[in-house]
Amino acid sequence: MAYYNTNSHSPPPLQHPVPTHPAYIPEPPSTPMSPQGYQRYTSTPPAQGYPQSLPSQGHPSHLAPSYGAPHAYQPMGPGAPSHQPHPSAVGPGGPVDFSSWGLDNATAAFGMQLGQSAVAAGSDYVQKNLGGFIPISMLKHHFNVSNSYVIKKLRLLLFPWRHKPWSRRVVRLENGQSEWSPPREDINSPDLYIPLMALVTYILLAALHSGLHSRFHPEILGITASKAFAVLLLDFLFVKSGCYLLNIPGGLSSQVLDVLAYDGYKFVGVIVTLIAGLLGFGRTLYLLVFLYTFFSTAFFLLRSLRSMVLPDASATAAAVNPSQRSRRITFLFLVAVSQFVYMGVLVRV
Repeated sequence: MAYYNTNSHSPPPLQHPVPTHPAYIPEPPSTPMSPQGYQRYTSTPPAQGYPQSLPSQGHPSHLAPSYGAPHAYQPMGPGAPSHQPHPSAVGPGGPVDFSSWGLDNATAAFGMQLGQSAVAAGSDYVQKNLGGFIPISMLKHHFNVSNSYVIKKLRLLLFPWRHKPWSRRVVRLENGQSEWSPPREDINSPDLYIPLMALVTYILLAALHSGLHSRFHPEILGITASKAFAVLLLDFLFVKSGCYLLNIPGGLSSQVLDVLAYDGYKFVGVIVTLIAGLLGFGRTLYLLVFLYTFFSTAFFLLRSLRSMVLPDASATAAAVNPSQRSRRITFLFLVAVSQFVYMGVLVRV
């Protein structure tokens, strides 16, 4: 039995392994997306005309980069193919090769054709169903506004007392027909842009008012929107019923959009009243602002709806007799006075 000599002062020497470097880097196996295998690239290609030898085993060396051809890439490894551009990286007018994404060209073309057919079918459905009741061209007509028109219209809604004239402009088309001028060209033409923006602003102001009084919850937005739409629907039904009973002429689609526009203008006065309440001007000044906006809205509707309820004799085939005229004037005053109720309901947030 042998014993290790504990009195020895020098430990046995350690044997460190010598690092070895492979002569080449083996290529990874090929995949369906890259049949040629992965390609390895260096930051810059080697210099032309100076072949580089592989580093000898045990003596690593670093290859000096060549700056002769910037932004170029050279594949490394034996048998590596030269770099080719991606099939899809062609000009915008060239055909797209869907096989680079693993798709069959016939299948991809069928999918694109199916998507185009679905979009066309959706457009036809909207045009046949919505376009039959409200033509898209008329809807675009009521949103044809400009910045100057919006500013002038808001000023007219708040200060309508000295505005003249109130009649709408008529444009003669090339085919001999006539139509109303778009809002951006006629300040007396009703639009749907201001009522829509005023409705959204009213809902946000009502939520802000509730938040400042520590009464905000997410349902406030839905409740306020439902109340606003209910007021608009009641006002719309009242005006349309009066036009039907009094046999007031006018195209159904154009009259619907015009009535919706006139009904939505009341939100401008409601917004001004809510802002006066948020600024804390006091109860008395708040009531004065509400009364002023009510009178301005009522006066605006009286003068604007007059051209629709009491058209000129030259614009109608049948003349309006005195009894019909009296009933239509009464109807106009009822529409104007009813704004007090509608605006009173809307300002209670």
